[in-house]
Amino acid sequence: MSEPQAATQAPITIKKYANRRLYNTATSSYVTLDHLSQMVKDGGDFVVYDAKTGEDITRSVLTQIIVEEEAKGGQNLLPISFLRQLIGFYGDSLGGLLPRYLEYSMSVFLRNEQQMRSYMQNALDGLFPFNPFEEVGKQNMAIFESAMKMFTPFYPPGQQPAGEPGREGAAGQSSVDDLQSRLDRLQKQIDDLSKKP
Repeated sequence: MSEPQAATQAPITIKKYANRRLYNTATSSYVTLDHLSQMVKDGGDFVVYDAKTGEDITRSVLTQIIVEEEAKGGQNLLPISFLRQLIGFYGDSLGGLLPRYLEYSMSVFLRNEQQMRSYMQNALDGLFPFNPFEEVGKQNMAIFESAMKMFTPFYPPGQQPAGEPGREGAAGQSSVDDLQSRLDRLQKQIDDLSKKP
């Protein structure tokens, strides 16, 4: 649901029963905290009432969603120092100002979210002016082609067999001689290194 739709529609009513089950009155079905979390992420609006007392318990349910999201361990948005400071404001004389400050800060953050995403994308484009996966694919292909050339040493680089039997043998012998020469040089270097103290 988009934000303009959420603003014009009344919030969905969720009822919480004594057995801790949550009932979505709009869909006439039971939901979980994960469902409510996804509703928030999709821009949906809801209020939660205690089914027995009729008390608005939206704040405690949203807090419970945050606690569960933090417990999942995939992404922690609330630093420990922030949580400690937040706890410290309960009962403090300035604690009454904090909710308005946090709400204002979050609204400013949300207004600038798209601009920040654009800046981050531009920064990443500056670091990676090409698609990194495409580049990895090209590197893998180059390595594969190099490996294949090692298994076809009888043809000079860039040439494939043209069905000429005489050329194949001469080119093959030249490549074998070249490889043997390289192996001899490597062996000599290994021998020289092993002789050093």
